Amino acid sequence: MLHADVAVVGAGAAGLFAALVAAREGAQVVLVSRSPLAESASYWAQGGVAAAMTPGDSPARHMADTLAAGRGAARESAVRVLCEEAPARLAELTALGVSFDADRHGALALGLEGGHSARRVAHAGGSATGRRITRALSAAVAVDAGIEVLEGASASALWVHEGRCIGLLAEPVRRRSTQSTLATAVAVAARGTLLATGGAAALWERTTNPRGAIGAGLTLAHAAGADLADLELVQFHPTALVAEGDDDGFLITEAVRGEGALLLDAAGERFVDELAPRDEVALAIRERLHSQGTPSVSLHLRPVDMTRFPNVANALAAAGLDPRRDLIPVAPAAHYTMGGIASDLHGRSSLAGLYAVGECGCTGLHGANRLASNSLAECFVFGRRAAMAAGEEPRAAPPAAGRPQPGPSPVPSPHTRAALWRLAGLERSPDELRRLAHDPFGLARRIAGSALAREESRGAHQRSDATMPEPRLDGMHTVVRGEGAPVMEHWS
Repeated sequence: MLHADVAVVGAGAAGLFAALVAAREGAQVVLVSRSPLAESASYWAQGGVAAAMTPGDSPARHMADTLAAGRGAARESAVRVLCEEAPARLAELTALGVSFDADRHGALALGLEGGHSARRVAHAGGSATGRRITRALSAAVAVDAGIEVLEGASASALWVHEGRCIGLLAEPVRRRSTQSTLATAVAVAARGTLLATGGAAALWERTTNPRGAIGAGLTLAHAAGADLADLELVQFHPTALVAEGDDDGFLITEAVRGEGALLLDAAGERFVDELAPRDEVALAIRERLHSQGTPSVSLHLRPVDMTRFPNVANALAAAGLDPRRDLIPVAPAAHYTMGGIASDLHGRSSLAGLYAVGECGCTGLHGANRLASNSLAECFVFGRRAAMAAGEEPRAAPPAAGRPQPGPSPVPSPHTRAALWRLAGLERSPDELRRLAHDPFGLARRIAGSALAREESRGAHQRSDATMPEPRLDGMHTVVRGEGAPVMEHWS
């Protein structure tokens, strides 16, 4: 058995930052990571960190943009926390060694992305922001004496005793390509347990995410008795590459549209405001695909200085595409899950002692449509808050016997991934959702139930039988408790 003040599961941006904050507050931290540090999904994040940093901008303006993008479903208190605290977290990242892009005068070179009314997105290395941030945070974690890292390990169960989460069960990952620091399973007893396991967009067959983004933290938390929320709210990124093999689904950041890239239909005509929020752009593309009978629309990148987006240029070259010459075929793909483990403004779940931050958590911040680059900001704003709160949890003595046993597998079958894409994609019908509600994979059933409960179209959730937002559902969140039917709640 290992003992810690704070146990963190996941070594993406949220988990690394939370571990550092907790350790610097004097906590002994155990960090559980399936992969070596700096190889998480955050490593591939092309977006930046949204924060109001210029005299012409303000947290209030950032807040207005976030609420507008959330389509009447964003939790205002969470939005206020993010927008007011993001500038300080950006400064903290700089102090930790993240080198954000600057202009020739040394000021932050802020980008413009869809849904933002001002340039407020800080990038590091152009579209390599995730890579730069996770490298800097991983380096800081590796030398912090207060953090013990279990690499090549996964949390297979949460440890619950007398209605409280008191830690987790960590097991070595059994893969040839992964070296684990564990020889066998070990129980980790902790005052506070913080899940930062990422999202669930790879449950869908066509996705921009790495294959491991399957909602493992949600499966863990639900099995332990924690509430889930807003599982039906899944953002489909408009511009994912359409290609054969492993290149299919590669995300082409919308920052290129902020720098002049255009979307063209089969007739070579523009058909949408390229800087509209993602749900609008994705639905406009879907309409063109259906009306013109094509598998993709074209992204015209010739006006863009691609030296600012080296990983996009490299990926396109690997797929045999030259943005100086070729129109790039794109179509929507599952990208980001707004729902997750229901949590308050300090990351606390409904299960005492358990916290969730980053994409696996759901504070209600994003509502029905995430504003671009708010997700990395969320990792740091709420990661700090959760780390501080988790370190203050009371110490609970673990029971003398009865350590946790592995829970249900979080890995979906190919059949489930295909069913989610077919039955719970950009547009859903009640009949298709009822079919999905019988899928053998538990998380797929809960997504279907939540989508059935939200009888409206709002942001990223589109119902063929209810094509408009329902005013009575403004500000409402779909909550899943145990095996019961989802309920709609208003969060203050």
